[in-house]
Amino acid sequence: MDSIIVKGGTELRGQIPIAGAKNACLTLMPATLLSDEPLTLTNAPRLSDIRTMTLLLQSLGAEVQSLNEGRVLALSSHGLNNHKADYDIVRKMRASILVLGPMLARDGHAVVSLPGGCAIGARPVDLHLTALEAMGAELELKDGYVHAKAAGGLKGGIVDFRFASVGATENALMAATLAKGTTVLNNAAREPEIVDLAQCLRAMGAQIEGEGTSRIEIQGVDRLGGATHRVVADRIEMGTYMLAPAIAGGEVEVLGGSIELLGAFVEKLEAAGVSVTPTKDGVLVSRKNGRVEAIDVTTEPYPGFPTDLQAQFMAMMCTANGTSVLEEKIFENRFMHAPELIRMGAEIEVHGGTATVTGVERLRGAPVMATDLRASVSLILAGLAAEGETRVNRVYHLDRGYESVETKLGACGANIERVKEE
Repeated sequence: MDSIIVKGGTELRGQIPIAGAKNACLTLMPATLLSDEPLTLTNAPRLSDIRTMTLLLQSLGAEVQSLNEGRVLALSSHGLNNHKADYDIVRKMRASILVLGPMLARDGHAVVSLPGGCAIGARPVDLHLTALEAMGAELELKDGYVHAKAAGGLKGGIVDFRFASVGATENALMAATLAKGTTVLNNAAREPEIVDLAQCLRAMGAQIEGEGTSRIEIQGVDRLGGATHRVVADRIEMGTYMLAPAIAGGEVEVLGGSIELLGAFVEKLEAAGVSVTPTKDGVLVSRKNGRVEAIDVTTEPYPGFPTDLQAQFMAMMCTANGTSVLEEKIFENRFMHAPELIRMGAEIEVHGGTATVTGVERLRGAPVMATDLRASVSLILAGLAAEGETRVNRVYHLDRGYESVETKLGACGANIERVKEE
C-alpha cells in the first residue's frame, strides 16, 4: 500500500492542470447503457474510480476502450447481455448505483447490488428508488440487491425529492429520457455535473429542459443515439489545488477551470485573504501577506459551499488567524480527518456536525492515516504547511479522485513523493 511523504515549508509557484470531473465522468459513463450506438467521452480523468466503472460496464456486456492515454473513453452497449451489477464491483464505489436507471429504462429490468464507497455516513439510495417508483418501476430489496422491473417500460411521472440529491437526480434524469410521456423532477440538484449530463443526453437525442435549476422537465423519446461529449472540468480538484498556495504560500495558476464552477467557495477563499484572479487559461491564486483569516463555513447543496471541499478548507483554517466554525450539513461522519489534523498540532473540537478550529502558528509533521478520499488530500495540504515530515498512509483513497497529486504539486516546488510500503 502506497504512502505520500510531504516535507513542509516550501512556497508553491507554477501551474497545475485540472482534469475532467470524476463525478461527471462516473455519471456520463452509464449513459452508454441508454443506447446501442457509440458514446465517446473526451477529457476523461485517469482515476481508479473510472477503472471501477469500466469494469462494471464491461461486466454488463458493454464495450469500453481507453484511448489517448486514458483521456478518451469510447463506449458502446450494443451487445448488452447481463442486467445484474454484482456486489464484488459495486461495493467499491457508490456511483455504481447509476447503472440502475439506464438499464431499467432501456430494457425494463435490472438487478443492482446496494453500493459502497467512502465511509462518510449512510448516504441512502432510497431517493433513487422512490424516483424510479414514481415512473412506474416495481422494486424489491432482496439479499442486498435491488431487483427492478418495469413491465412495458417506464412512464413519465412527478418526482418530488425530499432533498436535492445529486446521484438520485442523475439516475432519475437518465431513466426519464426513455420513459413514455413527461417526467418532472422537483427539488432537483443543480450541480454543474448534472448540467454536463443533461448536455450529453441532449446530444444523444434526449429532450430536457431546466438543468441547473431545481425543476427539470424531460419528455421521453423512443430511443437515444450516439454522441461525442467533453467532460466538464473537475471543480473539486480545482478547489483543492486553489487551496494549496493558500495553505503553503506562493502563487499557482490552475488551468482548465473557471471560478463560475465554485462561486461560494471562491467567496470564502477571498474573505480569508487569498487573492483569486481569473486568467484566460484558468484561475491565479496567491497568498503573500502572512496567515489567512479564520472564516466560518457551512456546507450546502450547489451553489453553496461544497461538502467535498470542507476537509481541505479545514486544513487551511488550522493555521488561520482566529477561530473558525465549520458546519457539515450534507453528510454525517465527515470530520474523520480532524483527529489526524490534531496529530499534526491542530486545535479542533468536534461536536456532532460542527467543528471549531482555532488556528495555530504552525502545524507539525506527523504520520497520519487517510480515512476517505477528501480527507486524504486535506492531510497532504496540511503537510505543505507543516514543520518537518508528514507521512500520509492508506492513500488508495486518494487515487479514486486525484491523478498524480505528487507530480502536480511537485511541479510547483512542493517537497513531496510517493513511496511503496515494504
